[in-house]
Amino acid sequence: MVVGRKREIKILNKMLASNSSELIAIFGRRRVGKTFLIREVYKEHFVFELTGLHNGNQHDQLQNFHTQIKFSSRRFEHSKKPRNWPDAFQLLEDYLNGLKSRKKKVIFIDEFPWIATERSKFLMMFEHFWNTYCTNRGDLVVVVCGSAASFMVNKIIKNRGGLHNRLSQKIRLLPFNLNEVQEFLLRKNIKLNHYDILQLYMAIGGVPHYLNQINRGESVAQNIDRLCFENNGSLVYEFDEVFKSLFKNSDIHETIVKALSKTKKGVTRKKLLELCKLGSGGVFTKALDELTESGFVAQYAPFGKLKKDTLFRLADEFSLFYLKFMKSNKGQGAGTWTKMFPKQTYKIWCGLVFETICLKHATQIKKELGIAKIYSINSSWQNEKAQVDLVIDRDDGIINLCEMKYYNEMFAINTPEYNNIKNKIVQFGEATKTRKNVFVTMLTTYGLAENANSLELIVNNLTMDCLFEAD
Repeated sequence: MVVGRKREIKILNKMLASNSSELIAIFGRRRVGKTFLIREVYKEHFVFELTGLHNGNQHDQLQNFHTQIKFSSRRFEHSKKPRNWPDAFQLLEDYLNGLKSRKKKVIFIDEFPWIATERSKFLMMFEHFWNTYCTNRGDLVVVVCGSAASFMVNKIIKNRGGLHNRLSQKIRLLPFNLNEVQEFLLRKNIKLNHYDILQLYMAIGGVPHYLNQINRGESVAQNIDRLCFENNGSLVYEFDEVFKSLFKNSDIHETIVKALSKTKKGVTRKKLLELCKLGSGGVFTKALDELTESGFVAQYAPFGKLKKDTLFRLADEFSLFYLKFMKSNKGQGAGTWTKMFPKQTYKIWCGLVFETICLKHATQIKKELGIAKIYSINSSWQNEKAQVDLVIDRDDGIINLCEMKYYNEMFAINTPEYNNIKNKIVQFGEATKTRKNVFVTMLTTYGLAENANSLELIVNNLTMDCLFEAD
């Protein structure tokens, strides 16, 4: 039933087969399929599952814990509700001690951050439970999961207390890539061509929950209109809800995302600070790190430059689409999108988002170029006169400068475009002084129309189809 997630499934199965107890943290934006993945892979090995209650206080969480421990074993049917988390974890240890099976047993604590209410000492007692009880056994897999990225990153992944260096694995679950989106839709018996899937991906990205709401028999425009613009559309208020659920004090995160959405290309941290009109203190740095860890923001190393020149780019398709088209058209009702998508504004925007999607699929691009097994480094490059979003620096003496163009038919390199590409080649060569061969790689939707310009400049001609290859 699981689409994609091959790497993650391999990790989970490895933890199940080990001879020691393992602690796994899985995190990512809400509705990306974290809970589904764990339940599907580990469903036959669960001995205890606890899901935190949203906005529940300590009393509510303890009551919920007690309900689950009674559900797990009749031995606790008449037990008293624990007064605090030390009592609760003692109950859990008593329950585990009574299990006779020698096979690996999975304890799944979902929405972990919701349980760890202020002053409840839940996190402290969980650390104690892992360090003094679980590590003395060899038959447990403890999985903690949560959508609240601020908590998961700072309190679990970067924990400096009882869980410091205790994690066996951390899994950041990201939205589907294009190959996985296509597979997911086919499982729903929805057959769309690559161009249509690309348009859908530009609007809602690869979040499984969003994709699950696509209706068979509707065009891409109809689906987007229903989900994003109709008065009761399920994604109309999703943007605000996502950030509130993921991040504590999410205003700063939204400020960063909105600033990045207005930039045509990636920007440096210094420039981003200026755009956000924020100080350079820890609050900004922490928020930017959390956005990056959650997959909303991507950073691209500069070719041959210092870390301070790293470019940050908004990588979440739904956020880009919401801020460009949905936010200013709330309440416009059915038919809004079918009127908007043929306009030139949308076509220009698609070109920029297509570049972002190509950057996400650099692995697929390398595979199509036949260089998957050649060591290479992905980077960006720019100076005052030119910019290349994807530079592939290869160990076999070649550098690919990748140009990405979104077009609804074959793309022809006219004189202005010829001059643009030629300038990039010259500027890159003069600035980097590279001795490697520089090849221009063109990636378009439907391919490149052959003419004198393309024959002179373009070494590799790729189409969007390569983006749909499996990793």
